[in-house]
Amino acid sequence: RIQVGTLGSTLEASGCKFCTACVAVCPTGALRDRGGPGKKKADLVPCEEACPVHMDIPGYLRLIAEGKADEALAVIREKVPFPGVLGRVCTRPCETVCKRGEVNAPVSICALKRYAADGEQGLWKERSGMAEETDRKVAVIGAGPAGLTAAFYLRKKGHTITVFEARKRPGGMLRYGIPAYRLPRDVVKTEIDHILKMGIQLRCGECLGKDFNLYRLEGVRFDAVFLALGAQVSHGIAIEGADSPDVLGAVELLIQVAQGEQMDLRDRVVVIGGGNVAVDAARTALRCGAREVTMVCPEGREDMPAYGWEIEDALEEGIRILPGWGPTRILRKDQGVTGIELKECTVLFDEEGRVSPRYGKAERIVGCDQIIMAIGQATDLPFLKDDDRIRAHRGLIVVDRITLQTDAKGIYAGGDVTALPGTLIQAIAEGRRAASSIDTALGGNGQVDEILFERGGPDPRLGRDDGFVRWLREQVPKLEPVSRRKGFAEVSMGFSDEQAKAEARRCLQCDLRRYLSANPFPPEWKHAFTRENILTVPDAEGVFRLYDEDQRVLCITGTANLREGLLDTLKDGWEARWFDVEQTKMYSQRESERIQQYLQEHGEMPGAGASDLDELF
Repeated sequence: RIQVGTLGSTLEASGCKFCTACVAVCPTGALRDRGGPGKKKADLVPCEEACPVHMDIPGYLRLIAEGKADEALAVIREKVPFPGVLGRVCTRPCETVCKRGEVNAPVSICALKRYAADGEQGLWKERSGMAEETDRKVAVIGAGPAGLTAAFYLRKKGHTITVFEARKRPGGMLRYGIPAYRLPRDVVKTEIDHILKMGIQLRCGECLGKDFNLYRLEGVRFDAVFLALGAQVSHGIAIEGADSPDVLGAVELLIQVAQGEQMDLRDRVVVIGGGNVAVDAARTALRCGAREVTMVCPEGREDMPAYGWEIEDALEEGIRILPGWGPTRILRKDQGVTGIELKECTVLFDEEGRVSPRYGKAERIVGCDQIIMAIGQATDLPFLKDDDRIRAHRGLIVVDRITLQTDAKGIYAGGDVTALPGTLIQAIAEGRRAASSIDTALGGNGQVDEILFERGGPDPRLGRDDGFVRWLREQVPKLEPVSRRKGFAEVSMGFSDEQAKAEARRCLQCDLRRYLSANPFPPEWKHAFTRENILTVPDAEGVFRLYDEDQRVLCITGTANLREGLLDTLKDGWEARWFDVEQTKMYSQRESERIQQYLQEHGEMPGAGASDLDELF
């Protein structure tokens, strides 16, 4: 008897690695993807599809698992110019959808990106080229992640690039908005230097709308402009006492600390907000002398917009979180803050899905000496007052979402200035898209992708690893919570070589299905056009078809003897690659039907027509 089944009582016990390749080759359709057949690309390799730049995540994880970290970095750099930055502060949309998460826990894709970037040996530079110089000039306004990414790819296309930055140093919110304990300044500097060394001109301390305007850029013959101004202004909140000098903006606080300004905060600080900026502000306040820090937000604990790992780090450092409460009044005495009055938030959104908190009767007062507002960010677009060619809606520049072009020809915009709230990886994706659109408009092909490491397909034999399903996610080593509060040293210490290889091996390799040939069942009755195969054809009446290398029909011919007819055709030197036969007593009628069917489908005779017409008639 033939018995079909797993080696063990379950797939797990049998050593299954859940790559789902078996689904793609099951000839009967008995094995199916959960949710039914006809799965889309996003379902097959969800991590890559969820990544805004569509990075080859399974590809670089395989290389790390093989001990080829520098090759993995080359694969990463095919899509982004900031691998070390992303490896620390990416919001990890890929991990959210990682299929390994359905088994036990997602792969640490972000931490592995950092591991590859930190061990750089320079392999990616060997194939990183630049096109011939063009006579086109592009101005990039804003040296944040979107602007620098666009500048990077436009420079690689051979265009002359000038980047204007209002602050004294480039980097935007990478340098001024993300605290050093999460993103060390030397990492930012190194990756920005890689970009600027390509021959990009950087002009710091020049602010659009103050030191120059868009008309001036056109006057000095820039062929295109990319606006990547970011969102670096904190939202306020209209409650009693909000005008106190002891009420600070979170973004402004982070910028001042990043600039090296001395910020001696009071003993008791309350941060209003539940997002990532609020967490950054709270953790920064601890490092700036605050003895007690409390976060207050109207969202429930599970609905806080900050990422879970950020919240956990804050809790480890001793920050108190009060979810489900909203501020209603700031208490003061002699112009100084003494506390904040809170009410329990019962409803957060209105019927149209907009944030519109409603409060119940429960109240509480939290004593504090200082308050930091972290309830959102806004753009600052004063230059639009003197330029009516560019539309703005609710503080955001309006663009074509495909090309990122504004209503003004040759002027593009992207990043936080067009869509809030934004993320670092989304800003990089928009910088790439802007570079592609601008290059196309300037006469290029718009292609910004490149291959920095030639990689073949995966090993077709996965092998068996005992306990694969139970392999736990590697934990990234961190500084102890007590020592974190003493300064801005980086909290995360990164994977060791052994940890990185072990974690990369946890990948299910969902992309294996891309390397499988089409399912051969049911078979297509075509045979290689060789003498050996022709001799197996019966001596019988019928119709045969010849095909070229790409399986396009060359001729449809009826004959009283299929074998002899095919041998004659072979002798005549037909450059066919495949053939098939159909036995029929009335071959002349069947031959005519086949030709008529082909004409209806293709509008021409097989093989361009001439010889078949002669033979038919």
